[in-house]
Amino acid sequence: MRQRASAVFTTIVIRGLGVYRDGARLDDAVYVRGELPGTPGLAEHLQELARIATREGQTFAWVGLSHPTKVELDLVGKVFGLDPLYLDDAMNAHQPTKLDPRDEYDFLVMKILTYVESTSDVETGQLSVFIGDSYIITVRLGPLGDLDDVRRDLEGRPEVLRFGPPAVLHAIMDHIVDGYLAVADEINTDIQILEEDIFSPRPSNPEAVYRLKRENLELRRAAVPLTQVAEDLAKMGPSALANVLGPLFSDVSDHLMRVRENTETNDNLLMALLMAATARQDLQQNADMRRISAWVAIAAVPTMIAGVYGMNFEHMPELSSQFGYPMVLLLMATICFSMYRAFKRSGWL
Repeated sequence: MRQRASAVFTTIVIRGLGVYRDGARLDDAVYVRGELPGTPGLAEHLQELARIATREGQTFAWVGLSHPTKVELDLVGKVFGLDPLYLDDAMNAHQPTKLDPRDEYDFLVMKILTYVESTSDVETGQLSVFIGDSYIITVRLGPLGDLDDVRRDLEGRPEVLRFGPPAVLHAIMDHIVDGYLAVADEINTDIQILEEDIFSPRPSNPEAVYRLKRENLELRRAAVPLTQVAEDLAKMGPSALANVLGPLFSDVSDHLMRVRENTETNDNLLMALLMAATARQDLQQNADMRRISAWVAIAAVPTMIAGVYGMNFEHMPELSSQFGYPMVLLLMATICFSMYRAFKRSGWL
């Protein structure tokens, strides 16, 4: 990433709700179909910001886009000289995490994660970043990744903003990685609950383990490639800024390594839990089969005896006795009870 060695930057932040300079709101404009009510068109407005950012020293523009249309994004790309191929990548919600350095600017794609408490799911969004010497442009896809908190925090720390776009990028990455850590903690909690459930007298279906493995995999896919990106960012830029921002990106990389280690540990735990759940399910199925077999064997005795007496032969035992019927029933009950006691002692029932 190419970074200026100048010591001071002022900020111009463009978002859907207004324009800011030095932490102060310049207007309360809201974009309506690509226009600013009562002001020149959006294209002219962006061109003016780009002119100020590039011609007036120690200034940069921050353009935040959320779910832009292709026309809107192409307009921003034309004003700031962005490659149409990268603009297409920014509009593709299935781009992998990556960092593409160029001479004029760098293009970065990151995944945004959040944990949904009500469903125990991990939702994924995407944030693309174009960062040059005098601007930083963020393109957000999905319901996640609002940067209002990041913007407000940076506006309250001018000593950080003086380092320009790299400082904004670090704040954004740090915010996203904090989200990864929160998701990792929630998954750890779910694993503990699942562990208690699996070893309870009435364990849940192993599908819960598969579901949690999928959520852990989602976290791993987001964190692992971003680790290398953070390491590369820590090594880029002139020494004047690398000495300050390098350790900050290294800190982000360390946090990502922690997330990566958590995902690997969680994956091993989930695999062990899956094996335990499967083994318990197999044992339960074996117990059920033994129980069913025992009752089938017990039921076979009266069925066999009644079947013999149902053949209507003339010379049958006890046919002429008035106690023959109750004696046969008593015999059936005695044999069935004896078998029940035997199966109960053996643990089949």
